[in-house]
Amino acid sequence: MATAVALLLLASTAFAQVNETLRIGSKRFTESYILAEVVAQTAAPFTGTPPVIRQGLGNTAIVYEALRSGGIDMYAEYTGTIALEILKSDKPMSREAMSAALAPLGLGVGAPFGFNDGYALAMRAADADRLGIRNLSDLAKHAELRLGLSNEFIGRADGWKGLTTAYGLSQLPTGLDHGLAYDAIKAQQVDVIDIYTTDAKIDSLGLRVLQDDRNYFPRYDAVVLYRLDVPTRSAKAWAAIEKLQGRIDERAMIAMNARAELQGAGFDVIARDFLSGGKGDTAERGFMAKLFGPDLWRLTRQHLLLVGVSVGLALLIAVPLAVVVFPFVRLRAVVLGLSGLLQTVPSLALLAVLISLIGSIGTLPALIALTLYSLLPIMRNTVTGLTEVPEGVRQAGTALGMTHAQSMRLVLLPLALPTLIAGVRTATTIAIGTATIAAFIGAGGYGERIVTGLALNDRALLVAGALPAAALALVSEAIFETIEWLVRRGRR
Repeated sequence: MATAVALLLLASTAFAQVNETLRIGSKRFTESYILAEVVAQTAAPFTGTPPVIRQGLGNTAIVYEALRSGGIDMYAEYTGTIALEILKSDKPMSREAMSAALAPLGLGVGAPFGFNDGYALAMRAADADRLGIRNLSDLAKHAELRLGLSNEFIGRADGWKGLTTAYGLSQLPTGLDHGLAYDAIKAQQVDVIDIYTTDAKIDSLGLRVLQDDRNYFPRYDAVVLYRLDVPTRSAKAWAAIEKLQGRIDERAMIAMNARAELQGAGFDVIARDFLSGGKGDTAERGFMAKLFGPDLWRLTRQHLLLVGVSVGLALLIAVPLAVVVFPFVRLRAVVLGLSGLLQTVPSLALLAVLISLIGSIGTLPALIALTLYSLLPIMRNTVTGLTEVPEGVRQAGTALGMTHAQSMRLVLLPLALPTLIAGVRTATTIAIGTATIAAFIGAGGYGERIVTGLALNDRALLVAGALPAAALALVSEAIFETIEWLVRRGRR
């Protein structure tokens, strides 16, 4: 157990950015990805090491927790979200008031980019004309319409709950990923979706943005939410970031979003072209360029480390624990039951709980979660392998004068080895698939492409993330098949 803890700490240290590197986060939608790159590239000439970008950290709760706990130093946020969702104010606040309220938390608001990206509801323009719907008050009269809203919008204090009170809306919305909502409304699977007013697909899909005729939504001016030690720790970089103030208007932001969502341009390329004033290449990247992109080796290394370390830790924990509880039937049932219970906890829920408990995002909570998920197959197969050793063989060891420990080490475990290896094989396959979820909290791996593909609704990028993970699973199967063959041959 001590060895496992030491390995976990060593692995987390290997991944951690404990030096003065500037760490910039983003939420999981196109605009946030782009702004993170803009901020990072602006700061890069003034930092000793290149800034680290933690892209696609999920919704407000996760990325804000990452900022508060020190997992990141800053990210692009919106004034309405800061006031109503983070500070729990019942009304919009000025920047000065927000800064005063955030200061005791060690946080500040700075560098307003110059555009407002508000929430709104939108529907197909043809349907809006047919039904005579132009604003949210009109929408309230049509309870038959199907609403597909992002899960964050449904749960936010300044989202669906408040909107229903303000307008008397009676529809029951379905939760959808923001990127997939555009496909759903295009396919006429839903009639109304929530949008960001700088989304690039509003015009391209012929959507009508419904007027907020009761002025429910506040302004959502884009700003940098940062830790107060950043201007001291990285003074020159922060001075450069503050010069972004007022440089991006709504039209510029919509154009950058369009390059990402409609042309498939990389976030880093879009940011570089904006900062340099160039137009850049407008050609869409093909599938092969996405599959074999320059990030492939980095993502492969991260994925292998997540899987290798977590399965290794699980092996160090599960096998000794299975050996200890094996002679005690009731205790064995309890331990296996508890490890089985862990398998029923949804991955994202477990990651959210771990972030809250340890106050950190990234590799450490991902490793803990993957290790917990790997425990059951290894422990169960170890116990099964020990149980399947014939009673005559056990008695032969006792007749030879072996102690229980000697019998376990020299007789039972070697005979149980094929079944134990099968458990490790299963745990590895599970870890390879589950590790893709770790990208939601900034742990990297192939899931990074999948998360980005979801945000952009880019099927090619989704497949470019899924295929390497599937290939890795096939390679692991081949390796374990070879190991099992060698074990069988050795036993013969």
